[in-house]
Amino acid sequence: MTGTTAYRCRQVFDGETLHPEAALLVEGETVAGICAVAEVPEDCAVKDLGDGTLSPGFVDLQVNGGGGLMLGDVKSVDDVKRICAAHLPLGTTALTPTLITDTPETTRKVVELGIEAWEAKVPGFQGLHLEGPHLFAGRKGAHDADLIRPMTQDDLALYLRAALHLPSLMITVAPETVSPDQIRSLAEAGIHVSLGHSGASYQACREAMEAGATCVTHLFNAMSPLQHREPGLVGAALDLGGLNAGLIADGVHVDPAAIRIALRSKSGPGRIFLVTDAMSQTGTDVTSFHLGGREIFRRDGKLTLADGTLAGADIDLPSSLSYLTATVGLDLASALAMATSYPADVIKRPLGRFAKGSQADFLCLDDKGKVGGVWISGHEIDA
Repeated sequence: MTGTTAYRCRQVFDGETLHPEAALLVEGETVAGICAVAEVPEDCAVKDLGDGTLSPGFVDLQVNGGGGLMLGDVKSVDDVKRICAAHLPLGTTALTPTLITDTPETTRKVVELGIEAWEAKVPGFQGLHLEGPHLFAGRKGAHDADLIRPMTQDDLALYLRAALHLPSLMITVAPETVSPDQIRSLAEAGIHVSLGHSGASYQACREAMEAGATCVTHLFNAMSPLQHREPGLVGAALDLGGLNAGLIADGVHVDPAAIRIALRSKSGPGRIFLVTDAMSQTGTDVTSFHLGGREIFRRDGKLTLADGTLAGADIDLPSSLSYLTATVGLDLASALAMATSYPADVIKRPLGRFAKGSQADFLCLDDKGKVGGVWISGHEIDA
């Protein structure tokens, strides 16, 4: 195995299972396999990563910004690269930058720059998530109600064209404002339709799923709650196996008891996966920033508008994992899957697992859950 490096660690997570006293074998830019430390071939170079956990790189499907920029403010591919670069040292080696509700002009600009970013092979970039503008204003959260609107034929044409050029495209919609026929058209084009910012009934959500929706955006937040006579979108997300659901695990957006209930009750094959809902502050020490002309305040682990409305999250995926294991009580393998293979499966990309021949994107967590190193295509990045 000349030219192969063995990354030795206390345990290696392959996307599904933890392997104790194991090593990840990397040949060039790709994964060659996993083996026990005692079975590392003699001709391999060995890098000892110590008493931690080696994992596939994290996959984040809801990232509004980073490095001081929101996606809606980008003006070039370099700006998209700046957002992605802010998340790489945190272990997120694959992300779909997310545009919250904005004007048609900004949406078009972001789509064009996203296509250019993919063609330019921007590290970490794996497509786009358009969270709006086709939402229900009654569940707008921090979105600008004046920009929420129905989906037009021009919108649909833009999305269908974008799907031809992006590795993945997710669009969050509300069943109240987007028809089953429109959802069907999106899904048939390979677009991942997610339901969110909605007060829809369980039945309306079921009809959206049957039309092709496969996901729910930030479970429990900005959606119709689970009630005993009307299960709403929360009930649909948990009961319908065809729906996956993103979850913000920051101790602010969802109570730990609600997370435990959701994890126990989720019907498969759909799964609950982690998202950060990160904003522009990621990778900076700013205490406030602006979103659509409104000031967002960063304090006490929260991001809020002046009236206290939550506006994204101030957390990263390593911290989310620590919260799931230390506070929610989830085992490490299950938590890691929620940040790696589960979201990768949602967008149907070859990510989040150590499959032979897959791109060697990985990270090492130390025994305190902190990121100790990140590798892209087998090359360690600068912290």
